[in-house]
Amino acid sequence: MPEVKLSRGTIAYEETGSGPPLVFVHGVFVNNLLWSKVIPLLSDRFRCIAPNWPLGSHSIPLGTPLTPYVVADMIGEFCDALDLKDVTLVGNDTGGALCQMVVLRRPELVSRMVLTNCDAYDQFPPQPFTYLRWVPHIPGAIALLANSMRLRANRRLPIAYGWLAKRLPREIEDAFVQPVIRDKGVRADIGGLLRAARKQQMVETSARYGEITVPVTIAWGEDDKAFKLSMAERMEREIPNATLHRIPDSYTLVPLDQPEKLAALF
Repeated sequence: MPEVKLSRGTIAYEETGSGPPLVFVHGVFVNNLLWSKVIPLLSDRFRCIAPNWPLGSHSIPLGTPLTPYVVADMIGEFCDALDLKDVTLVGNDTGGALCQMVVLRRPELVSRMVLTNCDAYDQFPPQPFTYLRWVPHIPGAIALLANSMRLRANRRLPIAYGWLAKRLPREIEDAFVQPVIRDKGVRADIGGLLRAARKQQMVETSARYGEITVPVTIAWGEDDKAFKLSMAERMEREIPNATLHRIPDSYTLVPLDQPEKLAALF
């Protein structure tokens, strides 16, 4: 994978296609393979750039203090490093929250935003993942959590990937969990980020929805048990130029559950 050296570390990414740039932003404990089903449906029309952000399934540990705002600024710096203009940010889960932060912190960079099921308001994170707020504060807990993912039965629990995707291929699931199991540097990165994440950061971001001027496509999996459809409906009301599209038969990870329906919205 190509790599970009940023001020806080190196980001690996995959790129395919040509045309207006799409920059994909995944959430915690997944990586750029989240987009592996949808990018082939878009690369004939768009330059698709899918980095591995330092969110717990990344390949290159950063070893630097991280917060949600720091990662949001890294997304902007990454786009600058590739000299990207008029970027469409595409976010899912925690990545959707980061996209919202980017468009408010770097409005000149973004021409459009596509949000699939993601954090908003005081849902940062939502149930049943609120344990991620306190686990990182317990010494050794991140390592125990990571090692529990060696068993596939544990991965399919509702508090892991069970309520995130209906259609999660085994090889992608393995790729999501192996970095945090094997690499203590990855565990340190995600532990630090989770310790620094605060619900108030998302509340403050959501309070500024009225400042978002770019078109926003909200593509929401209707069957999500964590990010409820009512939250997407509220976002559509409060974000100017936002349009909500309901995606049937999908949990949180819409790019894996319904790639064709998501690609049709670009």
